[in-house]
Amino acid sequence: MYLSKPRIYPKGIEDIDVKKLVDFYYNSRAYNGGRLAEACKIYEKMIDDDATICVTIAGALIPAGLGGAIISLMKHGFVDYIISTGGNLYHDMHFALDLPVHQGDYRVNDNELLKEGIVRIYDIFIPYDTLLQTDEFIQNAIEEMDEKIVSTAHLHNFLGKILLKKAKKPEMSILAMAAKYDVPVYTSSPGDSSIGMNLSYLKLKERGIIIDPDKDVIETASIVYASRKNGAIELGGGSPKNFFMQTQPMLSQIIGIDKKGHDYFIQITSD
Repeated sequence: MYLSKPRIYPKGIEDIDVKKLVDFYYNSRAYNGGRLAEACKIYEKMIDDDATICVTIAGALIPAGLGGAIISLMKHGFVDYIISTGGNLYHDMHFALDLPVHQGDYRVNDNELLKEGIVRIYDIFIPYDTLLQTDEFIQNAIEEMDEKIVSTAHLHNFLGKILLKKAKKPEMSILAMAAKYDVPVYTSSPGDSSIGMNLSYLKLKERGIIIDPDKDVIETASIVYASRKNGAIELGGGSPKNFFMQTQPMLSQIIGIDKKGHDYFIQITSD
């Protein structure tokens, strides 16, 4: 019984495509390679089952350069909507605006970076001017909005469309490509980022908009309600994960519509 699963064999990765690599590790079922292969198979089932797929994003994935993977999934129709921290979406705009974000070193002294005008995210270094130029873009864009009370999805779609029109490299931005492919992007904590701080600043100047989180709660619950099957790829955990998870109790506990729960989950975390 204990030795009934397939044997594990070492296998080189020369001249092997991704599908064969996934199949190999799926058959071995060992350690993180096996778990990752299982996740790929679940994702394949989601797509084949025509599930509505949400990607939740927590942690500094986007400034680390992993946004390109999300963009590829959107391009192929494998993501239906996104729930992300606001910080990831803020830093996403640097890439569209062709503003520098650099590999760094976690061992560098914070005081030295401060003297050089560099902001750090662990081992990612961002020139302070990158932040200031992104802030300027956000403020100028918001002042073009006609609507005054909006959901975060509406805000992000608007910013994405401005990036498509004006940014140097919109193809490198999740927000821009989400606007292009009509993928709604929500944030569960809109005040907890530099996007939120810029909105607050504009409100002080009486030139701002109002983010209505109730719209987000209702819209995401509506997406789940209208879908035959639902699934999520949860990158990290935190607030974005919970915001997706709460769509079911919003329907069953609050509204009184029993959807019988979500159908598929994949969570990838360093915990």
